[in-house]
Amino acid sequence: MLIQRPYLMRAFYDWIVDSECTPHVIVDATKPHVDVPQQFVENGKIVLNIAPRSVLGFSLDDNALSFNARFSGQPTQVYVPLYAIEGIYARENGAGTIFPEEEAYNDLELGVEAVDNELKEAPKSSAKKPTLTVVK
Repeated sequence: MLIQRPYLMRAFYDWIVDSECTPHVIVDATKPHVDVPQQFVENGKIVLNIAPRSVLGFSLDDNALSFNARFSGQPTQVYVPLYAIEGIYARENGAGTIFPEEEAYNDLELGVEAVDNELKEAPKSSAKKPTLTVVK
């Protein structure tokens, strides 16, 4: 079976917006590749308002949620891989869902962390720099 989260995320987002409520997502900001304003992260989590009237350049695909928004008046680009989204709910009444753990996301995260670690630990190339010589 395919990963459920992209489908559930889109369905709940549409349902909340169509119900004229304000969608908020709960994000685990400690996950790899999450790009959110760190000054608003508390206990490793951040809640983001993703209402159409609050964000610009909104994109929600099978891999990530991204948009532009203002935080304390500062324009900020936000990028959240779907594996870092823990749930979505309506601010007005709390209706929504917490997403179930999905093994495929756990495997993906381990793979991402392994690649990140390999890049950090890779020795710097000691190859000679190229030089130019004049040939007559």
